[in-house]
Amino acid sequence: MVSVRYIVSDVGQSVAFYRDRLGFVVDMHPGPGFAALSRGDLRLLLNAPGAGGAGTAGGTPQPGGWNRFQIETGDLDKMTERLRQSGASFRGDIVTGKGGRQALLEDPSGNLVELFEPGT
Repeated sequence: MVSVRYIVSDVGQSVAFYRDRLGFVVDMHPGPGFAALSRGDLRLLLNAPGAGGAGTAGGTPQPGGWNRFQIETGDLDKMTERLRQSGASFRGDIVTGKGGRQALLEDPSGNLVELFEPGT
C-alpha cells in the first residue's frame, strides 16, 4: 500500500469530498486535525496545518500546490461531468496527450487529484 499525505484546510470537509465524490473509505478520523482514508492500494492521510508532527514537519505546511496522485477512469468525460454537477472545481480543462487524457480535480483545499483516461 502507498500512502500520500495532503495538508488540508478543513479535515472534515476533505473527508466528505474524498468519500462522497471519489469513493474513498474512511479508515480513521479520530479528531478534527487528522483522518486516514483508503481507495484500493492508496492510503490518503489528511492533516490540518499544525496538527500533530506531520502538520508541523519542515515548518508550516500549507495546502495546495501541483503534486498529485492519479485515479484512472475509463470515461473521463462522464466522471468530470458528474463531479462538476456536484460542485467540484477543476484546474484547467481536459488535456489530451500521447498517453491519454487527464483533468486536474481540486479538493476543497486546492490539492490536486489527476483523473486519467488511458489512450487506446
